[in-house]
Amino acid sequence: MEPPSPSTQRVVEPSGRINIVRTGLRNGFFGDLYHFLLVSSWPRLVTLLATAYIVANALFAGAYLLEGHGLEHAEAGSFSDAFFFSVQTMATIGYGYITPRTLFANLLVTVEALVGLLGLAVVTGLVFAKFSRPTARVLFSRVAVVTPRDGVPSLMFRMANQRGNQIVEARIHVVLALTEATAEGEVIRRLFDLEMARAQNALFALSWTAIHPITAGSPLYRATQASLAAEEAEVIVSLTGLDESFAQTVHARHSYTADEIIWGARFVDILSRLPDGRRMVDYTHFHDVVPDDTPR
Repeated sequence: MEPPSPSTQRVVEPSGRINIVRTGLRNGFFGDLYHFLLVSSWPRLVTLLATAYIVANALFAGAYLLEGHGLEHAEAGSFSDAFFFSVQTMATIGYGYITPRTLFANLLVTVEALVGLLGLAVVTGLVFAKFSRPTARVLFSRVAVVTPRDGVPSLMFRMANQRGNQIVEARIHVVLALTEATAEGEVIRRLFDLEMARAQNALFALSWTAIHPITAGSPLYRATQASLAAEEAEVIVSLTGLDESFAQTVHARHSYTADEIIWGARFVDILSRLPDGRRMVDYTHFHDVVPDDTPR
């Protein structure tokens, strides 16, 4: 059996999504449908809602055809006439050309009108909830580096706020995940907190280089690139802060596997000053690194 690739080993994907397959849970797809739709991407959500809308109207159209002549001015047995009458009823459009003529058809119209009202209320709330959810667009460097900082070997990565708004009181929590075996031979995933030189930023406006000094008390002390790869190491980063535009907490996640940590390199400087004295950040070199020639 081939060893798993780094992309399947990681718990947190570069996009921030959790890369875990869940099995054995009793609540199925419909157990938490609202949450599933709320966290779905916009293309998936629109596709699911459009599919549900078409299927619902098709079912009601089939129900109208059960009676044969329940719709006035509709061609007998015409599925298209029944389907578009269902669309008009569910959306409460009411053009008035095709109308229900029997008690059964009127009962179906009553039920469908209620279903349409409830569906509109649910979809409106769902769409509003997705639009009102505050999100952070934080750019993480593609790689992390291990290089001396003030004479101390340090693990470093950098972040930047891609939006024009400000994230105040930003805070990061960084953990190191390692696959280890206990004294009893049980293979477990162990998490170690990495202490940062600065874990909080009062105003996350420019770039932020996060630094973990690798001292004697660090879980990375005496670690090498080979040892981290053997232990399926993953550095998981969680950033939270207050979005000043929404006055709500936003968060972002990222992770670095052992092959995404470059030893003996440093990030290219992206800060400079304009002639008028203002600071400029050049994001075109945000992910670039160069070899570090600092004596060790």
